Amino acid sequence: MNRYAPPDARAQDGSSPPPALEAGLGEVLFGSLPRAEQRRKAGWYVRGLLAQPGRKTLRNIAQQFGGGSAQQSVHHFISASPWDWMPVRDALAGHVHRTLAPEAWVIRPTVIPKAGPHSIGADPQDRGLYGQQAVGMWLAGSRYAVPVDWRLRLSGRWLEEPLRRRVGIPPGSSSGTLEEFLRETVADLGRFEGVPGGPVVVDAEGIDGSALAGRLASGGGRFLVRVHGDTLLRLNRAKLPRFGDRDRTAGELAAALPRLRRRIDAAGGPATVVVVPVAQPRARGRELLLVGEWLNGPAGSGLWLTNADPAELPALVRLMRLPTVVARDFADVSLRVGVTDFAGRSFAGWHRHITLASIAHQVAAAHAHRGDGK
Repeated sequence: MNRYAPPDARAQDGSSPPPALEAGLGEVLFGSLPRAEQRRKAGWYVRGLLAQPGRKTLRNIAQQFGGGSAQQSVHHFISASPWDWMPVRDALAGHVHRTLAPEAWVIRPTVIPKAGPHSIGADPQDRGLYGQQAVGMWLAGSRYAVPVDWRLRLSGRWLEEPLRRRVGIPPGSSSGTLEEFLRETVADLGRFEGVPGGPVVVDAEGIDGSALAGRLASGGGRFLVRVHGDTLLRLNRAKLPRFGDRDRTAGELAAALPRLRRRIDAAGGPATVVVVPVAQPRARGRELLLVGEWLNGPAGSGLWLTNADPAELPALVRLMRLPTVVARDFADVSLRVGVTDFAGRSFAGWHRHITLASIAHQVAAAHAHRGDGK
């Protein structure tokens, strides 16, 4: 039995959709929508995401509203209605912060496969397949994680006229490297009122993690950035004066300095952690640490650059494990409630759908953990 099944998901034919939101939660999350009709439709859309089997296309969701006659209404509500999704995400972030007591933000890019180049933001990815590149901003704890904000990375072709105007991409949107995109994403976390902007865990492949860590260090907030084992780093000779100052890979540094491994007690059991002080020119004099959890050989949970204090190792180990929680809940919850299922060409439609799917994720995950007695 899937512990992330929708709460009371008995009605799957569009008649009497099961309640999806706790009493009063709809008012909290959808209070920014100016019309009662919009607030009602938002709640029903979330219920449809939770109850509808299979892919959560607009056509399938319309079945929860009353079938074919409702399809135009659902399409308009998601793709053309003027309601603003950002205040809804702000409300979701505040609710998750209050109820989950998350330990950190986890920033995680993901490629969403698409059948061709027509869905908003779709471009060729690996092996010539098409997909969207989205970045999720997750509030994560040891029990579960919830995506509360999303950004869609757009290539240059989507920003050219007349395509840009046709799909509704707003002025000011720009293309750039994934590293630049992630840096802007981290900087944007401070906009959530009442939700701390850190610590931040960035788990992304295909970027210069060392460069990103150096950029983030200048901002002062606590962070961890995953780096590849081939990333070139240099020991901090102010801390390790007897070692050479030539560049070495992160993997070499983690493996070659066994005396820098420490045994600690952390949530989830004891851990052996390697902690290497490294020099990072872009950090403008701030000390960075290369950290990895040692599991019978190479660092098992990856290698990370952080500006945290070495005395915080137990907390760092917990943060290093959070991307595993995010990956698990993305597979077990997000995909089931249709986070990746929007196939239209509307920029606003993508954002509205994924916002309501993130709320459905929160409802399903919270329900599952209440059922587990956690």
